Amino acid sequence: MILLSSAPMFLRLASSPSRPGLQNRTSRNPFPGGACRTPRRLLAVLLFAIFGSGITRTVAQTETNRSFTYFNDRRTQPVWSIHVVKFELGRTDLGFALTLGGGHRIGLATVSDQLKSLPPAEGTPLVAINADFYTTEKQYEGDPRDVLIRNGELISAPDGHASFWIDPQGRFQSTNIVSRLRVRWPDGSTSPMGLNERRDPEAVVLYSAANGPSTRTRGGVEFILRRIEGRPWLPIRAGAPLDAVVFESGPDGNSPIPAGSLVLSLGPRVAERYRALPSGTRLQLLFDSFPSLAQVDLAVGGGPTLVRAGKAMTWSNIQMRHPRTALGWNASHGFLVEVDGRQSNLSVGMTFPELAAYMVSLGCTEAVNLDGGGSATMWVRGQVVNSPSEGRERPGANALVLVRRPNASTNAPTVSP
Repeated sequence: MILLSSAPMFLRLASSPSRPGLQNRTSRNPFPGGACRTPRRLLAVLLFAIFGSGITRTVAQTETNRSFTYFNDRRTQPVWSIHVVKFELGRTDLGFALTLGGGHRIGLATVSDQLKSLPPAEGTPLVAINADFYTTEKQYEGDPRDVLIRNGELISAPDGHASFWIDPQGRFQSTNIVSRLRVRWPDGSTSPMGLNERRDPEAVVLYSAANGPSTRTRGGVEFILRRIEGRPWLPIRAGAPLDAVVFESGPDGNSPIPAGSLVLSLGPRVAERYRALPSGTRLQLLFDSFPSLAQVDLAVGGGPTLVRAGKAMTWSNIQMRHPRTALGWNASHGFLVEVDGRQSNLSVGMTFPELAAYMVSLGCTEAVNLDGGGSATMWVRGQVVNSPSEGRERPGANALVLVRRPNASTNAPTVSP
């Protein structure tokens, strides 16, 4: 669980190919159609045109200790139902936690069900939203599209899209993150490495217990790795290399993942070169990224970026309205936003430009889109407050949870750089 800081943020841009087998909700380009900053005059016109009229706002719930404010923002032109949670940064009684669809492993579950697996030690859940995009491929359903760091453990590798994390100083950060995960072989050469995902024929993928009881692969060759006495070991942490020793190998895939071990899986096209590695061979596993996520305890993928340095991004391609989920912030407050959609009498959904403009209207200086469509969900104090487009909660890969920390002062000082 992570404290929330009001310190300044930064954002950089990068790109990387996407993983196969993901839900087709956004372009694989992190900035579909070539996103760029919106000129100030155009943004002002857009904000007035979209948000200047047709508003009915109701504050549906306010915590008595002002932990957060929730309201349902209803518009008539266009027809929108927008759910907003605003919370103060810099309070040590509030923090963020991440849940997984499989509890302690990758999988799918509704936001409501995921919260049941949140350990009490991480705090009392106040608000939750669905988070990253994910694969629907049956064999690896629930595999997050991008980076996932939960309680300091790296569970899913970056894939080049805009992601959100909290740095070691407690500051909110967002940018596109590129994976530099690699395995270093005995001869000193290295190969790119995936983490807890589908292994293609030419790929090398590392599997941890977060993947489940086995690798679920076919063919190739797999090495069960164990720790070297006296060297750092599990859990996997971003930016921290691990030295491992080959314990045994298997030729058919779908190897079990023993407790306290890792499995390195090589696709058939790369297996021949390393198939003869004997037991006792030492390997080094590298978990770098750009930018570095070293010492980060919480990170989750999303994208695209909506707002940067107070300015909305814009898109040159055709934009469609869909249900949306987003996270935004400024120097003093954070915002969790869910927009209902695909329901003509309630809410038609938003395009990315509309969502970006709305985040600016809330006062966000930074904002990132999260998974939307049928996955778009907001849970507040025990119930789903939005209207999911499929008529019920759709199971998702993970959720971002605002929690109240136990035994913490509400008047604690803010975290500074």
